[in-house]
Amino acid sequence: MSARVAPSGAQRDAARTYFDVGLRVRATKLLPADYYVGEPGVALTTVLGSCVAACLRDPVMRIGGMNHFMLPDGDIGGGAPARYGSHAMELLINALLVRGARRDRLEAKVFGGGNVLQGFTSTPVGTRNAQFVLAYLQTEGIPVLAKDLGGIHPRKVAFFPETGRALVRQLPHAHEDAVRAEERAYRDRLVSAPPAGSVELF
Repeated sequence: MSARVAPSGAQRDAARTYFDVGLRVRATKLLPADYYVGEPGVALTTVLGSCVAACLRDPVMRIGGMNHFMLPDGDIGGGAPARYGSHAMELLINALLVRGARRDRLEAKVFGGGNVLQGFTSTPVGTRNAQFVLAYLQTEGIPVLAKDLGGIHPRKVAFFPETGRALVRQLPHAHEDAVRAEERAYRDRLVSAPPAGSVELF
């Protein structure tokens, strides 16, 4: 899986923007190492296992975005910095600032960090990701309005940047193998290749 990074204002492939039947809206799907500033009326969606998605928004400008990172930090090498939380957060913040947001007005909702992978490190990667995003936001003075972190289940998340509404659904065990396989494949590439990157239930 190659890392996909979407700078502010970039257009998605047609395959990545779709009509979400459950939400009944157009949506843009984020994969690991993505970050994206959303368009009015279009939901941002992702599926998370051990990864974390931070949804940031300027409520005055009514703009927001989402990232999807897999590890807290690492050597970005020649590319794909958004795979790491330490870079994905700044990339998303900077993309919002370019669109007119102010850093001192940003607010956050954060999701994911489930421990669905086994045998990666002695400290589960999901726990590390969740701890990282909360510590980062506290250090930066960005309030966390809502969070759904930890546990053992994968999640589907939808975020509406214009309104700030966020939906999260824990997925049943039937989805775990697929999410685990996707994250493990992505993790294996990181290991084997030089680095190149209010909640409503529904």
